[in-house]
Amino acid sequence: MSAFDESSERASSVEDYKVTCMRFIEDISKDYLAWVDYYRLPKEEDKKRRDRIAAVIQKTNEWIAKVAQTIKGVDVVMNDGLQKMAESTAGQPFQIGVFVNKQSGYTSSKPGIIDINVKAAGRQGRRTKLIEHYRGQQFRVESTAKVSIGGSLPQDEFDLMDAHVFLDARAARKRDLISFTISVAEMENGVETEKRGVSTIIHIV
Repeated sequence: MSAFDESSERASSVEDYKVTCMRFIEDISKDYLAWVDYYRLPKEEDKKRRDRIAAVIQKTNEWIAKVAQTIKGVDVVMNDGLQKMAESTAGQPFQIGVFVNKQSGYTSSKPGIIDINVKAAGRQGRRTKLIEHYRGQQFRVESTAKVSIGGSLPQDEFDLMDAHVFLDARAARKRDLISFTISVAEMENGVETEKRGVSTIIHIV
């Protein structure tokens, strides 16, 4: 789903829509920062989350301005930015990394079968596990091309996760954009104790 379904239908040009969405990212970031205020975090953690939100604003608006080529592409970048701001606001209590071509967060790939490497480590001996993003939905995926996640998620719990899943982007073309979110849970005695999502955006080159 696009945050701007109606607006994108009415947009007079891609450039106008880019300006609208960049302003929206700036404006809505204030809501996420208000949540950080509400949490009353220790000084170091507070700064970390604010810095991450600021970095997401900058990078998202840079991609909207320079990478997105269509209204749909702008939507993909904007919604990826919203996901990343939410993730930054929530913080990351245990270690998670999602890598495409050894890059995280913002990356590029040629069309084809794309390898996604997920690494995670729980706290105090807890294990980690790949979980569905929503019930019945393994990943959040939004793209300007038809793409899909190949196969099913590994069901194992890992002491140190180093898992691979695959994105079928054979139908993608140069300049397409793909955003996806992978969710990982921290487990203790088979019970989920914490879960977090990590969003990545891929520019097809």
